[in-house]
Amino acid sequence: MKKVAYDDYYKEQNYFGNPYPDLIEFFKNYQAKGTLLDLGCGQGRDALPIGELGYKVIGIDHSTVGIHQLNKEAENRDIDVEGFVGNVYDFPISQDVDFVLLDSMLHFYKNDLKKETVFVQKILTELREGGVFVNCILKGDAREKTLKKIINESAYEWETLTDGYMEYSEANAEFHLLAVKKGKKQ
Repeated sequence: MKKVAYDDYYKEQNYFGNPYPDLIEFFKNYQAKGTLLDLGCGQGRDALPIGELGYKVIGIDHSTVGIHQLNKEAENRDIDVEGFVGNVYDFPISQDVDFVLLDSMLHFYKNDLKKETVFVQKILTELREGGVFVNCILKGDAREKTLKKIINESAYEWETLTDGYMEYSEANAEFHLLAVKKGKKQ
């Protein structure tokens, strides 16, 4: 497998820090557990604690080092979490997936706008009816409007489960947490 920059970053354990408490609280309080696909899972910052809540978690990341660390820690904790090296942008979302999580994956900067828009559209289309799309993004009016526009322009109805801001002291920043449940085609 080709070496990527994050292979070097992940030499430091817990490189991105702890998960967002509000994100974990969302999954803790969500009644229906199921299979969660964590795209861009890295070392498992979200995948591992969500797995401890009783979810089956599949993590995808391009870093072999991060995936190795995630799988080793999941085995140590004896939880149903498994990571795979792959390209998050073209990873197929099976009908077995109940949740798709993107944590700090989207920025909607000018150079990435088209690629990230197509990425979100793909997720929204492939996610099964009743599935939940969960996204954490750095607070920013333009990027949040872009994400909501993509969702609103999709061919499906979406129920908003959570839409708010969370303080994240480790990064000294605010993040936007959005979770929407897919309904019928319009």
